[in-house]
Amino acid sequence: MASTDLVLSHHELIENPTARVPICLVLDASPSMEETHYGDRQTPIEALNIGVQAFYEDISKDEMARYAADIAIVTFSDVSRIDTDFGSVERGAPMVSIHGGGGTSIGSGVELALDILERRKKQYKETGVDYYQPWLVLMTDGAPTDQTHHGAGRKVSDMVRQKKLIIFPIGVGSKADMQTLELFSPTRPPLRLQGLCFAEFFKWLSSSVAATSRSTPGEAVKLDVEGIKGWAEL
Repeated sequence: MASTDLVLSHHELIENPTARVPICLVLDASPSMEETHYGDRQTPIEALNIGVQAFYEDISKDEMARYAADIAIVTFSDVSRIDTDFGSVERGAPMVSIHGGGGTSIGSGVELALDILERRKKQYKETGVDYYQPWLVLMTDGAPTDQTHHGAGRKVSDMVRQKKLIIFPIGVGSKADMQTLELFSPTRPPLRLQGLCFAEFFKWLSSSVAATSRSTPGEAVKLDVEGIKGWAEL
């Protein structure tokens, strides 16, 4: 993250002391996300971008969520990178693009997300801003091509059990390795997206963020389980 972005991010916390809902989207950006399947007119990466744009737009329209949501995007292929570090929806949604070679380094993507989350939590404490249990959305359409996912999975699972993290592991397409996604989710099974229902998933996610922003940090918030039927294979 550039130094100017760090300063801007820090100023956002000072100028808006609203309790934050930190949300990190960890997204597969390997070349397979550009392949069409089963006659789909869109590629997964195209549908994903539409969903991410809608996510930002829906949150920006909600009076509470627009001030509470603190969003970061990390993408991974054979390398991982920070597309957008934590910040408000006012910055606008980035366009997620394919990068790197044909690898799928799920573990390194998650590790990078956890690193920037820890940095953000430190900024919250420095500025006196309260925050809700962080959310991590992990989406992939394949299987890991290295072994970093084992360690990352243990770390995430420990955080989930300690109620330091909420994770949403989502498989995209029939080739998504659901067993690997299970390593990151000790309390609920991972879900497979219905076709290219990214927009439906992100609408559900934005509604969940809105509901959380109206609660008190530390208070248990029930997710809309019924709404999951609109985007996941059950």
